[in-house]
Amino acid sequence: MRNKTLIVSMVLLAALALSACGPAAISSTNPQRTLSVTGAGQISLTPDIAYIYVGVHSENPSASDAMAENNARTQDMISALKKAGVEEKDIRTTNFSIWPMDKYDPATNLPTGQKVYSVDNTVYVTVRDLAKLGDLLDTLVKAGANTINSIAFDVADKTAAIKQARAEAVKNGKQQAQELATDAGLTLGDITSISFYEGTPSPIVDSFGKGGGGAEAALSVPIQPGQLTLTVTVNMTYEIK
Repeated sequence: MRNKTLIVSMVLLAALALSACGPAAISSTNPQRTLSVTGAGQISLTPDIAYIYVGVHSENPSASDAMAENNARTQDMISALKKAGVEEKDIRTTNFSIWPMDKYDPATNLPTGQKVYSVDNTVYVTVRDLAKLGDLLDTLVKAGANTINSIAFDVADKTAAIKQARAEAVKNGKQQAQELATDAGLTLGDITSISFYEGTPSPIVDSFGKGGGGAEAALSVPIQPGQLTLTVTVNMTYEIK
């Protein structure tokens, strides 16, 4: 038994000696040194598509009459959209509601005891030809739309732009890392981690108002899509020596 114990002890000592000769392991007392940077890439894009919320608001003392009036005007509005070249797939109902409201005396601002029924029907429209957007809004108002809630501009396909911005962000991150390492008298090693985030805020023209007057007034204002700024940030971590 003693001989077996002695042999095991000698094997353990040999293993410890070999491990001591190998490269130093990373531990809490010998942590890996790293350098982290954030690179950014930006691309300016001209919008080629718009999303608008348009609808019809109706009020009538009779609920059935309010719905009938609203349905007729909404159908006229949708027909006008299709005649203007908007495809059916780009027209989607997003809201239909009906509710009673108390009628107030304009002189006293007190309830009269009567009620009116308010009906709203709103559709979400994708406009793929921005050159016709102003004329389309004019057509919609003439067809019966009296609610234009917002217009959001976008770019239909941002795939190539995202790829370009990502490449710019990586290039920017590499340049920052190299400059920092040089200034600190260090040498960059391999990249140990990398991640990216893309952000594409859209300029929005909103609050065109409710009611025919508000919508018509909006037509006198030129529609300017402006430009979108697509931003990609890349987080990169390097080993340093």
